[in-house]
Amino acid sequence: MDLRTVLTPDTVDLHLKGTTKEEIIDELLDILVKAGKVTDKAVAKECVLDRERKMSTGMKHGIAIPHGKTDTVSDLVACIGVSDNPVDFDSLDQEPCRIFIMTLSPVNKTGPHLQFLAEVSLLFKSADKRAQILNTQDKAEVIKILTE
Repeated sequence: MDLRTVLTPDTVDLHLKGTTKEEIIDELLDILVKAGKVTDKAVAKECVLDRERKMSTGMKHGIAIPHGKTDTVSDLVACIGVSDNPVDFDSLDQEPCRIFIMTLSPVNKTGPHLQFLAEVSLLFKSADKRAQILNTQDKAEVIKILTE
């Protein structure tokens, strides 16, 4: 999967303000709604929160990948947010998160969703990439860091 086809500067926010898991999810959904990628924010939010109730999407190294499957999108969509402050996301390593990647995909399409999650989780094993993302002020640069 080519992340450049999914991520654009309109789907990147370098200054998330939320202080809770739910506020961050809300802000990420706002990015997708504003970019015209999600038709019904309330339905999309419920699917992401439902997924969080099953198991937190807070990973390790300050990264969370909230995601869900919903009919509010026709193809896989994604956005990236970086928080100015660490947020408790109930992560595997119990550390707060600052980098958030949300993806939503249609209920009837599994392949792209799993491929995206696998690709994104591989990218963040690099401490260098994580540091670059936290330090940049350029939305296009975030996409470049992720895709190189």
